[in-house]
Amino acid sequence: MTIEDFERRFAELARPGGHDTALDVTGIEDEILFDLIRSMINIRCAERQLADGRRDGLIGGPVHLGVGQEAIAVGVSQSIKSTDHVFGAHRSHSHILALGGDVFKLFAEVLGRDAGFSRGMGGSMHLWDRSVGFSGSVPIVAGTVPLAVGAALAAKQRGSDEVAIAYLGDGAVEEGVVHESLNLSKTLELPVIFVIENNLYASHMHISERQPLRSTARFGAANGIYSRLVDGNDVVEVMDISTEMISRARAGQGPGLLEAITYRWYGHVDWRMDIDVGLDRTQEHVESWKKRDPIKRLSEALVLKTSENARTIASIEEEVQAAVLLAWDAALNSDWPSESSLIERVFKSAI
Repeated sequence: MTIEDFERRFAELARPGGHDTALDVTGIEDEILFDLIRSMINIRCAERQLADGRRDGLIGGPVHLGVGQEAIAVGVSQSIKSTDHVFGAHRSHSHILALGGDVFKLFAEVLGRDAGFSRGMGGSMHLWDRSVGFSGSVPIVAGTVPLAVGAALAAKQRGSDEVAIAYLGDGAVEEGVVHESLNLSKTLELPVIFVIENNLYASHMHISERQPLRSTARFGAANGIYSRLVDGNDVVEVMDISTEMISRARAGQGPGLLEAITYRWYGHVDWRMDIDVGLDRTQEHVESWKKRDPIKRLSEALVLKTSENARTIASIEEEVQAAVLLAWDAALNSDWPSESSLIERVFKSAI
């Protein structure tokens, strides 16, 4: 695709309204579709619980929520193996949960409990679970992008078929290390996929205030990287294109860049909506994007196949919500780290 193609596609996907109809699920088995919707519902229920916990003062540190963006992580994760290397940033609850990360461990981590992913020492933004392929997240903007490139280089040197995934936001492409990473990954034809979750805002600033052009996929194209721009609220399209990119990378055909246009329902951080800041961030604008809910669009597609699927979806929602509440209660009642761990897990004796 040319830069002009990317810009036209971006303009089509980023405008309020439209793209709110049922997804095209032709040829996809119901089992796969129900797995997709279950994963998205699980992420949404977990993040809404975190929003409530932060609002109610039960969580001490900030949480960056991606409600409305679930389709990206869920779609991409369908082709990821536990031996791969996935890296995230400050908004990575969906990334680790979509890989199969445990909701209880996420809650325990955010609540600062010893049973968390990072033993309660990292909070919402420092997550890690190699058992599902998640190699880590950090709040430093673009901080894990070169780490993913390094993991891909190591995989290539070992002769394995492992791939690395770097999740980043549209604001991160304004960091120089991203462009260095794109350049090196293509020069060495590394098995790394850059997934840009373009939700139009870097914190509170709209992309139109930061970039002369809107689509960030152009940076991949400028480096000769196979790049695509998709509807980030269409889990089927995300799954299809990311599957192709990851297969190419595994086969030694070099890096890929996937730009997914989406929108976060909550504001930049915590439970607030931020409707009073940022260009076009009004309640009406938020509501127009909620009509493009990725869960609703897949649900409608399943119901169109057979009305009986409505009961199955309702059962999944009830089951997932109950499991999330149990996990939250268990995390709230789990142990705090010992006082000695504050030293033991920070300093290591050289003797």
